[in-house]
Amino acid sequence: MFPPTRIRSCLPVINPMFRQKLRPHRPFRQTATVHGSQTKTVQRNKWMNFRSIITRWVPLGSAIYVGWCYIRASINYEVSKVEILFYEMFPFRVTSRIWGKLAACELPTSLRSFVYGTYIKMFNVNLNEAEFTDLKYYKSLSEFFTRPLKEGARYISPCHCVSPCDGVVLNCGPADTDKIEQVKGVTYSLEEFLGENKWNKRKDDNYYNSLLNNKDNVLHQCIIYLAPGDYHRFHSPCDWTATFRRHFSGKLLSVNPWLARLIPGLFAINERAVYVGEWKHGFFSMTAVGATNVGSIEIYNDPELRTNTKGKRNRISEIDLGQVQLKKGELFGQFNMGSTIILLFEAPKDFKFDMASGDKVLVGQALCEATKEQAR
Repeated sequence: MFPPTRIRSCLPVINPMFRQKLRPHRPFRQTATVHGSQTKTVQRNKWMNFRSIITRWVPLGSAIYVGWCYIRASINYEVSKVEILFYEMFPFRVTSRIWGKLAACELPTSLRSFVYGTYIKMFNVNLNEAEFTDLKYYKSLSEFFTRPLKEGARYISPCHCVSPCDGVVLNCGPADTDKIEQVKGVTYSLEEFLGENKWNKRKDDNYYNSLLNNKDNVLHQCIIYLAPGDYHRFHSPCDWTATFRRHFSGKLLSVNPWLARLIPGLFAINERAVYVGEWKHGFFSMTAVGATNVGSIEIYNDPELRTNTKGKRNRISEIDLGQVQLKKGELFGQFNMGSTIILLFEAPKDFKFDMASGDKVLVGQALCEATKEQAR
């Protein structure tokens, strides 16, 4: 005879009924009858809860939107007002403050070479120009972004007006109307960009004319975009006197060149610090424009300036600087990440820029034809 243990081990094979009892338990699905038709309760989809929307749908939607923007820029697609409105609703000021705090965190010494080395490869950073080439010297990403240059890394041209920063020229040339081109075919308002003329005692119904000291002159502009891999400090482009500062607490939209082609008035929308004064030909202004992840604009001679602070976006603060003398090539300020510098200044009609849109420029490089300028 077989022992009882051997019989029990064979029972599931002998009798199929025992096999059914050993199957795992299936939960009972409740059914309800509504108007004679049965409806089954559907289990909650893992893609539809709040956590999934934040961690999956938002990054996926952002990636699709950025890709679509690149496609539109390549086919000269005209962005609609509705799309601009939705883009502006994104909380870039909040994300920029968060990014600023993360970038300012001190990194462990063991991770610095890897983190900064990855950044150098991604954005083609020329570390040989930096004053400190040892990556372990920089305690945080923010400190690495604003790295100083070694002595003699930039040559300051004898021309009267030089490039204030490293970057790519988005647009340059005469600005003879109140509507100024930010890129080819896309404009912004001069009055909205600079604000009310409070620094000039001369009154004129025409805003453009109120800026000019000499009616025979015209305004000229130069827009330079600083990419993430560029040197992030900017310098005084000429010998001039700053007398007035106006800070617009606007939005922090991206100022990438392809996006500047899509959004008219982008520079008059974004947060910016406008410095106004005079140079040898009359009116002169230098504006540092903020952008996404560039919530902090620091000006060395203006420690009271605070950018990307909490509060309403349409706040405007003004201050009389007195007579701040700035020399050509002198350090003026710095960005945390890349952004844009805009020069608007008065000069004779025959003033010619020695560059064109799309050209790469460096700090101290001549903006105009030096021979003609020095002859004046």
